[in-house]
Amino acid sequence: MGWQFATNEKSQVGKMTLVDTSVWINYFHGKRCSQTDLLTALISEYKDICICGLILTEILQGIKSDSKFNNVKKLLSELIYLPITKHSFIQAATTYRSIRKHGQTIRSPIDCIISSICIEHEVPILHDDRDFEIIAKHSKLKIAK
Repeated sequence: MGWQFATNEKSQVGKMTLVDTSVWINYFHGKRCSQTDLLTALISEYKDICICGLILTEILQGIKSDSKFNNVKKLLSELIYLPITKHSFIQAATTYRSIRKHGQTIRSPIDCIISSICIEHEVPILHDDRDFEIIAKHSKLKIAK
C-alpha cells in the first residue's frame, strides 16, 4: 500500500493518534466521514498513527479474504504499537465502574481497555464509537478531532 509510518515511540509522545477499529473499518470500506477524512489527512501528512493489540485483533478477525488479511496485517504492522500493561486493565475496570455509578453503561469493556491505553500513553483516540465520548466525560481520555 506504500504508506510510511514513524516507528520511534520515545520521540512521539504527545504527537501520536491512536485510531480505533471503528474508523479503520470505515476507512477500509471507503466510507467518508469526518473521522476517515482525518485519518486520510494523518496518513497523507505522515503523522504518527498508533495501534494496540485489541484494535489489531478486531480489525484482522473480520477480514474474510486471505490476501486482504495479509495486506492489512502488513500495513498495520508498520504502525506504532502501544503495549497493554497490568495498570491498563485495572484502570479500565475502574473507569467502567465509575461510569456505571453515574448511571451509564459502556457497551464494550474493550473500549475501556483501549481508553486506558490512550490515557496511560497520553495519546488521543480517533473513533466513531459513542462509548469513547462517554468515557472521555468520566476520565482523562482525549478525543482526536
